[in-house]
Amino acid sequence: MTVRNMMIGAVATATAVALTACGGGQDTPAAEDDGRIKVVASTNVWGSVVEAVGGDAVEVTSIIDDPSGDPHSYESRPADVAAVRDARLVIFNGGGYDDFFATLLGPETEGAKKIEAFPISGKASGHEEPGHEEPGHEEAGAAEPTEDGHGHDHAVNEHVWYDFETVHRVAEQAAADLGEIAPDRKAEFETNARDFGAELDELTAALDGKGAGKRVLQTEPVAHYLLDAAGVEDATPESFSDAVEEETDVPAAALAEVLDLVTGKQVSALVNNAQTENAATGQVVEAARSGGVPVVEVTETLPEGATGYLDWMTKQVDALVGALGA
Repeated sequence: MTVRNMMIGAVATATAVALTACGGGQDTPAAEDDGRIKVVASTNVWGSVVEAVGGDAVEVTSIIDDPSGDPHSYESRPADVAAVRDARLVIFNGGGYDDFFATLLGPETEGAKKIEAFPISGKASGHEEPGHEEPGHEEAGAAEPTEDGHGHDHAVNEHVWYDFETVHRVAEQAAADLGEIAPDRKAEFETNARDFGAELDELTAALDGKGAGKRVLQTEPVAHYLLDAAGVEDATPESFSDAVEEETDVPAAALAEVLDLVTGKQVSALVNNAQTENAATGQVVEAARSGGVPVVEVTETLPEGATGYLDWMTKQVDALVGALGA
């Protein structure tokens, strides 16, 4: 999916009146009835990271926790506004991925800690998003336009939850923010973040070098950073990826090229975004399975049954490593 360069500050300003109309005039988030820190995440991916760090000290609400949910097209509801208004910490991806979340941020959320993952990743620079300049949280960035006019390229995309270094940084930031909100549990949050980071390092080690000299195809460049960590070459034609991301018809020549790569077994695996499918990607997946090319299913949010970020990501890493070794 494409990186949309929505200016968060501008959107938040435009929706401030709506936010005020939806609920009281609180200047600070409401106190927690049960003592837990209220956290609101745009998706259950980042919500699960905060849960790993915060443990039983946090109450996390993920606005999108349905495996079929699409952050690009999601329209916020009054309940979302109310949830964010009461949060002590909010966390979202940024980089154009979950722009709906920007519409929930206004004067009533000024007292909440805010974590935006894409700027923290350092994956892109030079694109500033006004209105989110809290020190240590956002140095906003997005990819420079490519020659074909797209505001992204596949080496720098917004799906930074597949980059373990970024996820580790976000966990550390969550520990720091939660520690400011609940100083008496600061050491616990820091320990949790450190342990979480150690497990991310193990995932990185499990991928290291497994893709050397190998090529894969992707139905959509969601897991780009995972493939990068494995050192595998993405052989997907850019025209195919662009069409899928832009939700336009895949050019016949691009589809034919991809099918040739699959049927000719010129790739070690097909990485398929199970949450986004069209006629072209369905045809490619069917061809791969029929031809004996391993299909690695990846998703943009935690699927049903996943107990947390590490459980979800470990299964995907194992599937990719297994496919590359096949």
